[in-house]
Amino acid sequence: MAESDWDTVTVLRKKGPSAAQAKSKQAVMAAQRRGEDVETSKKWAAGQNKQHSITKNTAKLDRETEELHHDRVPLEVGKVIQQGRQNNGLTQKDLATKINEKPQVIADYEAGKAIPNNQVLGKIERAIGLKLRGRDIGRPLEKAPKGK
Repeated sequence: MAESDWDTVTVLRKKGPSAAQAKSKQAVMAAQRRGEDVETSKKWAAGQNKQHSITKNTAKLDRETEELHHDRVPLEVGKVIQQGRQNNGLTQKDLATKINEKPQVIADYEAGKAIPNNQVLGKIERAIGLKLRGRDIGRPLEKAPKGK
């Protein structure tokens, strides 16, 4: 026990700078001040959520005359939804709650701003009892017999 020296500290391993610290701007500047060789490279679109790049030619886009947009629900369908909802004594919020959608969805469909979704249109059809798709829009919905 005579050889124990309490003042001596033994360092087994000294950690170097972590990858993040070695790549930091401060670390690069310090290495440059010391005269060390520093290799830096700029990554294209680094830190952005760009998984797919658009390869369309800009000149081709400029020559494009067709205006690209999504199809919207016709105003006729919006009016049928509104009339059917009012005939059943429902508010937009009540109808939205009944079909498990947000009230804004009903407002968009009635205003003709919504992009048509067959699932949502089917729910609204069943809730108000009027057809919203096909040729006979606004006619009463016929109950189909339930099969096996």
